[in-house]
Amino acid sequence: MARSIFIGDVHGCARELGELLDRLGPVSEDAIYFVGDLVARGPDTPGVLRLFREVRAKGVIGNHEARLIEVRRARRAGEPTTRMGPTHEELLANLPEADWALLEALPLYLELAERDVLIVHAGVLPGLPVQQQDPWTLTHIRSLSGGLPSAHPGGESWSTQYAGAPHIVFGHDARRGLQLRTHATGLDTACVYGEALSALVVPMGQALPPPDERRDLVVSTRAHAAYYGAAAARSA
Repeated sequence: MARSIFIGDVHGCARELGELLDRLGPVSEDAIYFVGDLVARGPDTPGVLRLFREVRAKGVIGNHEARLIEVRRARRAGEPTTRMGPTHEELLANLPEADWALLEALPLYLELAERDVLIVHAGVLPGLPVQQQDPWTLTHIRSLSGGLPSAHPGGESWSTQYAGAPHIVFGHDARRGLQLRTHATGLDTACVYGEALSALVVPMGQALPPPDERRDLVVSTRAHAAYYGAAAARSA
């Protein structure tokens, strides 16, 4: 049976993505979607983009793709920019043009009308149609502060305040990990920080079940290392 497969933040963890895809065994009838942040921090962004192409996936732009594109355009225009982290600088220097074209073509959101699902990287400001959302919100929001979108990981997730359709599948919030809300599913399970890479796998024709049943549709593979953050520094 064909499936819709939604994959969380990969961040250059090509080995883990390959293992997850091996577990899932995607076929040509499956539809595969990524929630953004394919790139940077992990060891093999080109490998991730190769796998993305091999499975004919679709995806949305994450804050890391957006920042890379912004800095690249500024530098090409001779405008001043701040120096980025080492993995970002390596991508700016060495990523092939075909990969830049892939990243630049990623949309801010994907609407899957047949499933009544909306895919965004970070989330939405509840109560506002996606067409009216600020692009920064779609790529950066984690919580609400005084009713306004905030990138801060503390406080209450925006997803606890979101109600209604469409169901939103998102990433970006590694600190909270897997989020199974009534009307939203968060899939950033912190692979690049040494935790896991996760996918939500839904058979075609099956509606998204309630949170307690939806957990059974999540497939994860463990990270082989903490590639970024305090744990990575301790092991270096």
